Amino acid sequence: MQYHVPVLLNESVGGLEVKADGVYVDVTFGGGGHAAEILKRIKTGRLIAFDRDKEAIKNKMTHKRFQLVNQNFIEMKSWLLQNGVGQIDGLIADLGISSHQIDTAERGFSTRYNSDLDMRMDHQTEFTAKDVLNKYSEKDLVKIFRSYGEIINATSLAKALVQVRLDEGIGNVDQFKSVLRRFAKRGKENKFFAQVFQALRIEVNDELSALKELLQQSASVIKKGGRLVVISYHSLEDRLVKRFVESGKFEGEVDKDFYGNPIREFKAITRKPIVPSKEELLRNSRARSAKLRIAEKL
Repeated sequence: MQYHVPVLLNESVGGLEVKADGVYVDVTFGGGGHAAEILKRIKTGRLIAFDRDKEAIKNKMTHKRFQLVNQNFIEMKSWLLQNGVGQIDGLIADLGISSHQIDTAERGFSTRYNSDLDMRMDHQTEFTAKDVLNKYSEKDLVKIFRSYGEIINATSLAKALVQVRLDEGIGNVDQFKSVLRRFAKRGKENKFFAQVFQALRIEVNDELSALKELLQQSASVIKKGGRLVVISYHSLEDRLVKRFVESGKFEGEVDKDFYGNPIREFKAITRKPIVPSKEELLRNSRARSAKLRIAEKL
């Protein structure tokens, strides 16, 4: 089984405009698909990749221009400084979970398997989805489901989960789904499950805070004229990337200079996100929600 099929491969690596002598960072190595394509275009340059998942590290490639770091990408800037790497020519991030993570039952990412509710990207951490469901207050559960999963009936769902955990606890996927079914629209159960699982995964791995940190770090490590390439998979991520590229901020009023021009770090190369072609979706249905944005450092 292939670890992961790289999404929007040609469009994303093409968006990096890889220079033969450039220095690039792939902050989500995964199965190495994007990294392998970048390395084809590097002659005297360098590619540094990050991944916090030890399973992904097993995909490490042997290439004299390549280095793989088993760390969370929020450590990128610090690692580059400590290892004498100045500014880089480009950065790529594929924010989705890999096919391997989804298809490995014990990871708890998929609704298809009755596994423990884990959902950790990094097994060195102890906090799991089971902890969220059994320890968070009803108010906090509502916030997570509404904010990260865009669940309309988040209040009713949270109340039911709190009651169930008092009676028997929530330990595995089937127990959790038995509660979720009460609140899913008939015929839309799988979509509802996916939204709730997304919300839990984002909370367990602190994904949105990590993305904000990554974008801010990218502004300081990418040199003028360098490229930022981000593939996101849900509207929460895409909005953060779009907003940051347009204004240098994630919320609030846009800062402007003396002449009234927005103060920003990047300019958008793609005004609208690039999405997978019909041909790609036929090859890889899991790419259907992918959105690619490309920006250039000012």
